[in-house]
This record gives sequence, C-alpha cells and structure tokens, in this order.
Amino acid sequence: MLESNQWTCLKMGSLHATASAAALLALTTWCHPCRADVGDFAPCTDFFYSTWPPKGLPGVPICQRYLNKYRFATLYSRPRRAPWFSAYVFTPPAGRRPKEEWKYEPQLAYAKADGNMVPFPPGKVDQNVVESQAVQLDYINSSYTRGHLNPSLHHQDLQDKESTFTLTNVVPQKFGSNDGPWAWLEKHVSQLLTKHCNGDSYIVTGVIPYETDRWLKGDRVAVPEYLWSAYCCPNYNKSLPVNLANTFPTFAAIGRNDPNSTEEIVPINRGVRKEFWGYDVRLMPLATLEMYLQQRFGTVFTVFYNQCSEP
Repeated sequence: MLESNQWTCLKMGSLHATASAAALLALTTWCHPCRADVGDFAPCTDFFYSTWPPKGLPGVPICQRYLNKYRFATLYSRPRRAPWFSAYVFTPPAGRRPKEEWKYEPQLAYAKADGNMVPFPPGKVDQNVVESQAVQLDYINSSYTRGHLNPSLHHQDLQDKESTFTLTNVVPQKFGSNDGPWAWLEKHVSQLLTKHCNGDSYIVTGVIPYETDRWLKGDRVAVPEYLWSAYCCPNYNKSLPVNLANTFPTFAAIGRNDPNSTEEIVPINRGVRKEFWGYDVRLMPLATLEMYLQQRFGTVFTVFYNQCSEP
C-alpha cells in the first residue's frame, strides 16, 4: 500500500492496461515519455535483484531519472521529506567524486512535471517544491550532513555518480557517521564486490527511524536513528577466503546515527577516535537485518527476493 498523499501521473492508466511484460522490461533502463517516474517502480525494476522491489514499507516509488536515463530507484516518504531506501546496481568505481550539484524531484511538486531530476536554482525555490520535499536550506546551519543512501562511490559512469546528488537520495546524517564508520562500510563493500562478485550486484540502503520521530529544522525532515545497507551478489567467486565464506551471496550492516542511542542493535566501540565515537557499524547476515527492521517497523520487511538465492 502506498502513502495516502502520494501523487501519481494522471495519464498512466492506458499504458498500464495494455503494456506487455516484454514492453515493461524494455522500459526498465531508458525512460518513456508516457510513464510516470514517481508513483511506480515498473519502469526501473532492473535496479532490484530479480526485478523485485523490497516489500513491507509504504511510500512513494521514484525511478530516479537524470539526463533522460534511469539511474537508480528510491522509496520516498512524503510526510518525512526523506527516502526510506534507495536501490541500485553496483559498478566498480572509477574516476573522482563529481562536483556537488544538488537536485530535486519535480514530479513530487507537480504530477505532470518532467521526470528528470533538476538542479536547485540559485535563488528562491518554488514553494510547491519546498512543501513536497527537502531543500538545500533544510541542511544549512544544521548539525547534519547530507548522507547519501546511494553513494557516488559505488558507480563508474560519471553521470551515474552525478545523479546521486539529489535530496531525494539523502538523509540527515551526522558527520561522525558519514565520514567515519559508514564511509568505511561503503569502501569495504566496494572493494568486496569489485574483487569477488561476478556480474551484477544489487545494493539496497535505507534508514531506521527513531521510535518517536526526530526532525531537522522543526518538522521539516525526519532524522534516522540508524542507517542500514544490504548487498546481493548472486554470481560470485566460489574460492573465497575463509573469513568471507559467510558474506556471499548476501550480507548486511546497520550503522548508528546517534551516539546516545542504546546498544541493543549496534554496540559501541569505545576505543575509536573521539569524532567517530558512537557511530559504529555492525556487520550481520541479511536475516538479522530483516529481524531488526521488522521489530522497528512492526511489519515484515523483505529486502531481496528469495534472500538473494536463485530459485
């Protein structure tokens, strides 16, 4: 079930009624002018293992389109003005981090708008955009960084990297997490998949909210208590070192975004540098991650089809 205030494109009905499975598959990478990019994952299911989006959370599906090409997928929460998760296909990184040019999703503000993400203007932002999603001003002079769920580090193509700099792909993340243990996790996963994964590997990264929501700038953007991530590599090198034997085809992690959170989910390593203290990341099997997600969300949440195992 989608969130009650989800907006959808009004001209999608006839296409949905007549599109064949083959036509849907053809649309999963390149955009089509008659298909909505907000409100339906159908055009971009290639970013999910076995073309199967995670199940269990309400939200607004976004097929993140940049320069007329789908780059990744996001489940977005309008009330929180933040994503629940982003899903993408990992590619071994190359080149430098691109220059930051932050963007927004016009279809969240206007249902009939063009589906390409758009850079924020240098001056005043349209009020419909401000009301429908996070904007630059929400993060300025706050104690939070803009934390990517889909990081530019996990992509090879420059335009794929650039597409990750949209506020529909970021959440309020403390510096100690974003530049500390969570950054280490992103690099670790990148090295692991580059070395041992053969073919496509799929990553889903999301958030765990506080039991009582906390907000950035009053009630503008919901702040997560934890971040989580899981990868799926269905085809991997079977000659793995012993210490990696249990990390394929899938593995997961949860990272702290609050040094004052309790330690039931992620314990604190008190021996780390002061600026990173309390922002630990705990590696774990996918089933353990899904258990914690179920406990916090109060519903069964399944990240990958068939636990990332071929049927």
